[in-house]
Amino acid sequence: MEVTFEDVKEAAERIRPFVNRTPVLTSTTIDSLASTHLSSSANPLRIKIFFKCENFQKIGAFKYRGATNAILQLISSPDPTQSVITHSSGNHAQALALAGSRHGLQAHIIMPSTAPAVKKAAVIGYGAAVHECEATLESRERKMQEVMQELEKRGKNATFVPPFNHPHIVAGQGTATLELFEERNVHVMMAPVGGGGLLSGTAIAAKGKGEVLVVAAEPAGADDAFRSFYGQELVPSTNPRTVADGLLTSLGDVTYKIVKEKVDAIFTVEEQEIIRATKLVWERMKMIIEPSSAVPLAVALYSEKFKEYLQDWAQKK
Repeated sequence: MEVTFEDVKEAAERIRPFVNRTPVLTSTTIDSLASTHLSSSANPLRIKIFFKCENFQKIGAFKYRGATNAILQLISSPDPTQSVITHSSGNHAQALALAGSRHGLQAHIIMPSTAPAVKKAAVIGYGAAVHECEATLESRERKMQEVMQELEKRGKNATFVPPFNHPHIVAGQGTATLELFEERNVHVMMAPVGGGGLLSGTAIAAKGKGEVLVVAAEPAGADDAFRSFYGQELVPSTNPRTVADGLLTSLGDVTYKIVKEKVDAIFTVEEQEIIRATKLVWERMKMIIEPSSAVPLAVALYSEKFKEYLQDWAQKK
């Protein structure tokens, strides 16, 4: 199933009553740092960075957009589901738990027993049932099948809602970009990439609005999307090592296809650069963010390859 710009626009209307319209913030200091780094003597650039603050979204992450869009599609289908299920130890788990409870669906979340207690408490607090398993993908999938079979025995069906690799999730995540374009004139869109749900939705929405450069940012220690994009073959994530723990997942078949078609370039940054960018936002914008969300800023502030790429693009424009 292809995800189109129309799908993103329809998702925006569908979820509008249920999600927060998050603010767009700026920082004069960060603009100055980016302008200095990305300029050359021959071609000085005046950079203005707009931060779409999805940390102010419900459950504290953009994931609530995709989960809500998926839930609303499920409950309006000819054969509505009775519950939803997923395996996640991160923001998708909380997003699906809250979206499910708000729309009358029981959410079943498969979480590794090693997941932080605070994350389990949040998922339970949003009304979901947590089923623990070992911290391996094989164990998560096996446990999910066991739970689904048990529900079926009790006469209840459960629908799997994946964290990123699904058209409804992608369309929902793209709604953040539509909101941004309603408020600001943007020439370059940058997004972090892990499983690619946010990046895919961002790219579809941005390209639907016009000639916008779409750039992905990824940790060098978890660079499977970078290798997949430039190698023209889907490369799985193996033993990723990065402080940006929200970007450990590999692209899926749905997101990889969109990334290949809609994204213009992917750049990687080192761990210390991610940490520097994260601390910069904490200190100058007085805003707490995850390291995963600071990866695009790290590319803008510290990547020499991105500087060369942007200089070449700006001169052609």
